Amino acid sequence: MNNSWNKVIYKAWAPIYDTIFNAGSFSKAREKLFKDIHFQPGEKVLFVGVGTGADIDRLPYEQLEITAIDYSEDMLQKAKDKYRNSRITFLQMDAQQLDFTDGAFDYVVGSLILSVVPDNRKAFGEMVRVCRKDGLVLIFDKFAEPGKGLSIAKKAIRHVIKLLGTDIGVSFEEICQAKKENIRLISDEGVMFGNMYRRILLKKLSKT
Repeated sequence: MNNSWNKVIYKAWAPIYDTIFNAGSFSKAREKLFKDIHFQPGEKVLFVGVGTGADIDRLPYEQLEITAIDYSEDMLQKAKDKYRNSRITFLQMDAQQLDFTDGAFDYVVGSLILSVVPDNRKAFGEMVRVCRKDGLVLIFDKFAEPGKGLSIAKKAIRHVIKLLGTDIGVSFEEICQAKKENIRLISDEGVMFGNMYRRILLKKLSKT
């Protein structure tokens, strides 16, 4: 996967994305994203890879200062259209190189982005960087099961799936390895298809 191909494939996905990835099991999984998170009015939230804005309705967005970025202009336009009368700031931006200062946000949310970007370690590092100390990073994505390799079937179709704009073989444990001293795991739970799709909540440590 690379950014040029992602622009092409997500231009194709944009018109039908919500029909698949914000319906059925995906919708039920997204409903669990912000459970037990108590947002306070005026807090700053960054959506990294906001896509069509599928997660925004799941939190009290009118009370928050929300910034939403995506590399795909077509996906981003879908989100803009949904929330055209809101105060949300939408920006076309690469998740691997966020144009924000260190510690700019109270919460950083990444849904189905680490399995998409060419360099997920860099993107995750950027998410941690722009989160304030003691702030929260929330991940919803599909990851390879820890300690287990891909099945023969998944290995066979992995490269085909990549052509559709995502990777089914990403290890979150490997992604976060370089930042393990900067973050503390709060929770990690399977929310769809067993443990394939996980909701991971992390806290940025104040000592970093």
